[in-house]
Amino acid sequence: MRFLATTALVATAMTGMALAEGLPLKELPDIAERDYWVPDEVNAEGKLEAMQAVVGAEAVKFSGSQDAPIQIALIYPSSDTSDFWARNYLAMTKRLDQLGIQYETTEFASRQIEHSLQTTYANQVVLDKDIYDYVVFGPSELAIQGDNIAKLAAEKDDLTTYVWAFHTPLKDLAHQPAAWFDFSSAAGALTMCDYMIGRLGEGVTMAMNRGIPGITDNQRSGDFKACVEEKAGWTTVYEHYGEYQREGGFAGTSLILQSYPEATIIHNANTAMAMGSVEAQVSVGKEKDIFSTGWGGTGLELDAIRRGELDATPMRMGDDVGAATAEAIKADLEGRADELPFVFLGRITVAHDQMSADEIDALEQEAFRFSGVGALKR
Repeated sequence: MRFLATTALVATAMTGMALAEGLPLKELPDIAERDYWVPDEVNAEGKLEAMQAVVGAEAVKFSGSQDAPIQIALIYPSSDTSDFWARNYLAMTKRLDQLGIQYETTEFASRQIEHSLQTTYANQVVLDKDIYDYVVFGPSELAIQGDNIAKLAAEKDDLTTYVWAFHTPLKDLAHQPAAWFDFSSAAGALTMCDYMIGRLGEGVTMAMNRGIPGITDNQRSGDFKACVEEKAGWTTVYEHYGEYQREGGFAGTSLILQSYPEATIIHNANTAMAMGSVEAQVSVGKEKDIFSTGWGGTGLELDAIRRGELDATPMRMGDDVGAATAEAIKADLEGRADELPFVFLGRITVAHDQMSADEIDALEQEAFRFSGVGALKR
């Protein structure tokens, strides 16, 4: 580690180890049916809310000292269309600037389908653990990357591991990371379900562009599908696995338009597929006939809503994850890691085409308070 020992690193490491070994803190009724824990099972009462309040407030300067910048490695699928990764990188670094923490970063980029490349990157960071103090890992898919998470987390004496974009710690990991940072896809799916039923009513026919089989898609797509079918009697005529890629969304939507014209809604499980979906619709002049959803409320999605191509999306207050990671680093440096929730969750609301321009702008300003409004330049 490249920061001073006065930051109680030994106590922090012991606290994190005790937390991981003591999980879950409580059990929900369906815990035996899952191979992962949900946030309410692993977060001590009040810690998430306290962290959310810190992230939403003005920065308070780091109280310690450094003999050199901390070194942060980032392994994530930032080469994909979604700007989630770039925005949270900006949010993290700008919050670190506000906190007065010196840092240097090294990025290891991939696409979301490049699972083996993330393994190569994880191995490289482990080999170079004497260089890095923190690693932020954004798995291509949680189950596939479980071994890599455990491998990085096992180096806790030299390396503090944070996981981005997942909030469901796998029970069977040999070693748990220090913390998880995400938005609840399950909560977002239910929020979106209630909005869609309220707006479109019962008995609707839909099709879906799903991502990659796994926890994220099970929640974003599966929980949404179950909710609208159970609560409002919707029918799902086709489910296409587009692997979270723009091309997958385009191909799936083209097939839906040709073979399932009865579907009036296309649900997309991420930004990339949503952009491919609306592109396919626009190419044949069908964008006004189909109700299209995205996921995440990224700048690209909000611009598509403004153009009338996308209709609604569960919108994350996107910069929360990056800002929370910076605050976690500060707490770790100050020997306060025991104050952190094991799983941090950002807020989600629905952005849609019936909002006024001012309402969308206000949501965007809050969500992207660090990374800036509008689509990021690629």
